[in-house]
Amino acid sequence: MKLRASNIAKLKDQSFDVLIVGGGINGSVAAAALAARGVSVALIDKGDFAGFTSQQSSNLAWGGIKYMETWEYPLVRALCMSRNRLIRSYPSTVKEIRFFTSVQKGFRWHPWILWAGTWLYWLIGNGFTRVPFLRPVGAIQREEPVVRTDALSGGFEYSDSYLHDNDARFVFNFIRSALSRGCIAANYVAAEGSRREGTEWVTQLRDVRGGESFPVRSKVLVNAAGPFVDEVNARNGISTRHRHVFSKGIHLIVPRITDSKRVLTFFADDGRLFFAIPMGNRTCIGTTDNRVDTPYATVTEADRRFVLDNINKRLNLPKPLTEVDVISERCGVRPLVVEGAAGEKTDFLQLSRKHAVEVDAASQQISIFGGKLTDCINVGEEICDEVQRLGVTIPEPDFTWYGEAPDSVRDEFLHQARLMNLDAYTAPESSEPLSQRLWRRYGAQAIGLLENIREDSREAEVLIKGTEYIRCELRQAARREMVVTLDDFLRRRSKIALVERRETIRQSPGLMDACRILFGDEAQARHDEYFGTSG
Repeated sequence: MKLRASNIAKLKDQSFDVLIVGGGINGSVAAAALAARGVSVALIDKGDFAGFTSQQSSNLAWGGIKYMETWEYPLVRALCMSRNRLIRSYPSTVKEIRFFTSVQKGFRWHPWILWAGTWLYWLIGNGFTRVPFLRPVGAIQREEPVVRTDALSGGFEYSDSYLHDNDARFVFNFIRSALSRGCIAANYVAAEGSRREGTEWVTQLRDVRGGESFPVRSKVLVNAAGPFVDEVNARNGISTRHRHVFSKGIHLIVPRITDSKRVLTFFADDGRLFFAIPMGNRTCIGTTDNRVDTPYATVTEADRRFVLDNINKRLNLPKPLTEVDVISERCGVRPLVVEGAAGEKTDFLQLSRKHAVEVDAASQQISIFGGKLTDCINVGEEICDEVQRLGVTIPEPDFTWYGEAPDSVRDEFLHQARLMNLDAYTAPESSEPLSQRLWRRYGAQAIGLLENIREDSREAEVLIKGTEYIRCELRQAARREMVVTLDDFLRRRSKIALVERRETIRQSPGLMDACRILFGDEAQARHDEYFGTSG
């Protein structure tokens, strides 16, 4: 909390080259890129970082194979190149994974044609991943016995990538990178309107938690508000060629349905791709793709039935999955970019998922429409280029702002971890050795955690029973990760709320200890706020 309070004070006292409104994937990479290259930048979000669309993805960083059917080969090429760069740049976080796809009899394409398409996809991606394979029905029965094969004509296997941690954590690491390089960022700070005064923007901000309002000045304003971009532009009197329409997607998290490390892929009853994605000892199933009129969406009974019916039809399970098996739900909207009146008559499912950056040079304002986790590095690069065109000096334009710490730093961390036998502290229920997890989540900052554990071995204790998160991680989150609510930690800095039932978390013996580390004297209030027991 001290970090947030300090940054809010700095927002009041400083003027900036760039103010970014929105702390989802677009805003976070823009801030990380600009700050690392020496630009004076501030970032605010009316909720938590990655607290809206960016926490509701499929956790996939993929090249967009489904866009081949709509002949969007340039988009597929760009996404494949972005995926490849993410895998190279974040080898601990973004990993190649196999997609095992089953095709029903009577589907619009024969498995051989689809398999040929995966080879084209592989070639478009420069052959960066493992080669695709055709999977006849017999091979599917042997390799994935959980898949029903009675109605299959065959299948195929190909590669894309996924985020080992949750999407919100991936986004926050860009925020953390920006903070480390001078960005002044604060969550729960709302932009309530911006106006031009001479050569500057003056944006009225409000501390959502504390209630105080104050102005902040910037040369350039970047609207990265995700599905709220149009609303922010309208409030600020900015007209744009592009706008958003919204697609609602949901996922259900259920107990692990197979020990396979592959994504099981099907074509749902409506013909779209449908996934069962590994998530540790859980499986994430979905998604839907329904047009909605508002960014605010909820999971309906019809949504649950669609997902459960589709997965039950396609799997050999001891008993069908029901709502009782659902551990948690994800629901968000994808802001899809359209231009002018387009999108009203276009087949909704055929709308492109590409992003668009629109610049109003006269007012020094930039709007980012759409966006995908896969394409995030490109967005950061584009914003740097556009900010420079608007006259802001980029002191270090060639600095590489993304990627993990150098191999030498990783090797030193792993060396220290071996010397202190860190992996002996790994909890029995953990999905990987402690050294691997700490490096993946914290990079160079993980070296400080080793020092904490050397000083006091209790710092390696799992505090919230059933999770992998140890005491010193909570201390780090309290100090460096701007955790304001319990949901910030359970849902976004970690994925505890995704993989554990709410009541299980509530009853965990270590929960109040965790709250005291995170919130100090406000521990009980934040606990009651999350579980709805205050007052």
